Amino acid sequence: FFRKDANSALLSNYEVFQLLTDLKEQRKESGKNKHSSGQQNLNTITYETLKYISKTPCRHQSPEIVREFLTAMKSHKKRVTHGEMMMVEESEERLTEEQIEALLHTVTSILPAGPEAEQKKNTNSDVAMDEEDPV
Repeated sequence: FFRKDANSALLSNYEVFQLLTDLKEQRKESGKNKHSSGQQNLNTITYETLKYISKTPCRHQSPEIVREFLTAMKSHKKRVTHGEMMMVEESEERLTEEQIEALLHTVTSILPAGPEAEQKKNTNSDVAMDEEDPV
């Protein structure tokens, strides 16, 4: 995604993940000096951020998924600002129950939940099947 004013742009977790992953690869390839204080700080920030963000569902997203999500969110644009795409402030006061449900459906139907959620979902359905059919 290209933004006209990169200094004031809001980035999704996916975009941060991709930027830091690319930065890490570029540093590996160039063999930059890791001994300067500034470089060590950057390495630490990059490592810690990637460590955290790698555990979130954004790791399983792609540019196509993010683009599809942003396109789908345009139908909610009268109720949700661009900066609120993932966290809507004061939603109970601004949105009806139906609008909240529609918003949640858009999010869950497009964005992948990640393998942990899928694994938990499959485990829960296995348990439910065992309870229904005690053969």
